[in-house]
Amino acid sequence: MSLDGFVAGPSQSVDNPLGIGGMRLHQWVFPLKVWREMHGLPGGEVNESTEVVEQSLANIGATVMGRNMFGGHPGPWNADDPWNGWWGRNPPFHHPVFVLTHHARESLELEGGTTFAFVTDGIEAALELARRAAGVQDVALAGGAKAAQQYLAAGLVDEMEITLVPTLLGSGERLFDGVGDDLHGLEPVRTVVAPNALHLEFAR
Repeated sequence: MSLDGFVAGPSQSVDNPLGIGGMRLHQWVFPLKVWREMHGLPGGEVNESTEVVEQSLANIGATVMGRNMFGGHPGPWNADDPWNGWWGRNPPFHHPVFVLTHHARESLELEGGTTFAFVTDGIEAALELARRAAGVQDVALAGGAKAAQQYLAAGLVDEMEITLVPTLLGSGERLFDGVGDDLHGLEPVRTVVAPNALHLEFAR
């Protein structure tokens, strides 16, 4: 999240998936060894963010994400040339992912154990499917902003991690638009100061 409260920049598109300036929100993670290993890259550094990232990835059995995070074009899917995500044939999830959408589509099975299922019945239905798939493991809510807002407002978020980045975006997608003036049962439990990032952790 930027200092002015945005989790994505304006004008998100296939060519600019995080919006104008949105890539600046993630510059802190790209040099990390743990991030580079996830994407099959050598080297990398270890700092105070490393443990935060490792903990956020541990024990995840399924993920829920919004249509914008999965990406592609708005509206119905293109049957002739369907969008298959930003991540190529072997996405970094390696577990079932449930995509919130208004447009039905057959599940997409990719390499490494990642399957994208497209859920048109709303956030509760997607969460129930994800819980079933995860079993005793956790369900991650990957974003984007609109998906996170819906789950937060419904009181369905048990843990939330915000990485505050020292940059301004000016406009874009705000995480807390429309969720009221409270954290819906979440309390701050930890703050981690790291290079170019301040990690704020909340729990129910």
